[in-house]
Amino acid sequence: MQHFDVAIIGLGPAGAALARQLAGKKRVLALDKKQQRGTGGFMKPCGGLLAPDAQRSFIRAGITLPVQVMADPQIFSVQTLDVQTGIERNYQRSYLNIDRHAFDLWMKSLIPDSVTVHHDALCRKIWRENSLWHLSYVADGQTFEATATYLVGGDGANSMVRRQLYPDHEIRKYVALQQWFADRHPSPFYSCVFDNQTTDCYAWSICKDGYFIFGGAFAMKEGREHFEELKNRLLPFDFRFGEPVKNEKCTVLCPSRWQDFVCGKDNAFLIGEAAGFISASSLEGISYALDSAEILAEVLHAAPENANALYRRKTRGLRLKLLGKVVKNRCLTTPWIRAAIMKSGISHIPLNRETAIQARA
Repeated sequence: MQHFDVAIIGLGPAGAALARQLAGKKRVLALDKKQQRGTGGFMKPCGGLLAPDAQRSFIRAGITLPVQVMADPQIFSVQTLDVQTGIERNYQRSYLNIDRHAFDLWMKSLIPDSVTVHHDALCRKIWRENSLWHLSYVADGQTFEATATYLVGGDGANSMVRRQLYPDHEIRKYVALQQWFADRHPSPFYSCVFDNQTTDCYAWSICKDGYFIFGGAFAMKEGREHFEELKNRLLPFDFRFGEPVKNEKCTVLCPSRWQDFVCGKDNAFLIGEAAGFISASSLEGISYALDSAEILAEVLHAAPENANALYRRKTRGLRLKLLGKVVKNRCLTTPWIRAAIMKSGISHIPLNRETAIQARA
């Protein structure tokens, strides 16, 4: 049985960033259910937009994005639609349009060889014994066991580590449904859709490399029915769907209170969405995945006597920021408040219809 300083479960943006930053200074084991090449294994359903906070994280790390993770086109505004009132507004945004699966694989490729990484692996069991964390996992068709001083859960919404640490913890969850279509729109666009008749969260669309991607977060019960209903309600707004070429589905967390953010205990830590670090107003999580990984790397490098207390203290600012997103979510998903904001025209950039028609031609 091998022993490691740190065992990381999940190599999404959070886990991959942490493994990269610990490499060479800690003996690290990293397990991930994605394959490293091709389109096999787990693929995260995601609109694939890199927010400014995530971009700043790469600036701090001195990392530039390669062309193979970028998608076409780059869109600088979001068309926000309130289906119930029919109000449409156009807001400037500075997102980067990326291929999410290619991005995840690229993030893993940055992990140095000094880290023991198992791709397409499954962690079956974790437990604490004699002040160490024990793991049983399957990789390359074989079952292995290992021990670690520190355990890190970067394993997303359905985090095994979070369930182990907080078996009674509950957080609001949605089913995220997403479909890909051949793009038949005259010009590409990115949209944010609100419709309280089908979901008390929101839906989105993005044009990417010749495809039109439409997705949304819906109540776990009857989510598929509400998804199809929303598609029908969007037809009068010139949303063009057709036959889907790909269907995607996953669980997504949506924090609604301070207690939803859980950092870990007993030398185990949660980062990214596993910790509830995801924006309640936009469901954007890459920024907070990268930020929490950066904070935890600093804590583990310092090796304090009570690493969990230090991690909680250092993530307080991040959690306060996310609490602000909870307040924003309540405003945006309350019909009369949302309608008042959109009717005010604050930050709205009117679209020059004549220029837009010429551009489409």
